[in-house]
Amino acid sequence: MAKFITIGYGDRAGYESTAEVVREAAHTHDARLREAGAVMGAAGDPVRVRNHDGAGTRTDEGPYMRSDLPVAGFALIEAADIGEATRLVSQTPCAVAQGVVEIWPLTAP
Repeated sequence: MAKFITIGYGDRAGYESTAEVVREAAHTHDARLREAGAVMGAAGDPVRVRNHDGAGTRTDEGPYMRSDLPVAGFALIEAADIGEATRLVSQTPCAVAQGVVEIWPLTAP
């Protein structure tokens, strides 16, 4: 099985504008993904880390990536291919509640 990192983007307004029954089904779907081994979590406040040329570590608060919606959470999932990964995340809260989910295949170094 291949591994994929997923990044969910969404905001409170989109979440709350989605029917409660749809949200509940999405959370149930997430619970099934976790039971199957997915590692999932909500996003906290990010910190950027730099150590250019090994000359010293610098940290700055805030995201490096920018998007119209804030990052809401991350998951590490396993799937046979990108098609299956897409099917798995298509029912998650960010996907159904007016947000978006990115899928990043992990490749061997």
